[in-house]
Amino acid sequence: MTFVTTLTLTSGDRHTLEDVVEDIKATAERKGAELKGPHPAPPTDYRVPQSKRLDDGETFEPWDYTVYKRTMRIVGHDEVARRTAHREFPDQVHVEVEIEQVTGVGR
Repeated sequence: MTFVTTLTLTSGDRHTLEDVVEDIKATAERKGAELKGPHPAPPTDYRVPQSKRLDDGETFEPWDYTVYKRTMRIVGHDEVARRTAHREFPDQVHVEVEIEQVTGVGR
């Protein structure tokens, strides 16, 4: 049985996100782990209205921001996957970890 660990990293700070992705790639290469990705998703733009006060309809200019997303998969190599999932990430980067157990054909 092989475990596939999927990391989904999102951030509004593209440079910090890219630094984290590059660090994960370098670690996987150094340890000899099979890494698929990073797979970038199109950036998502958000526009958030901002009220000046709670009791009237006046508003400030909407707050615009962009969220960037990268998906990476570590196939097998449980130790690299475990260390990557438990490492400290910058506050600007949100990380979701999904672990899937894959069995070979005929099992």
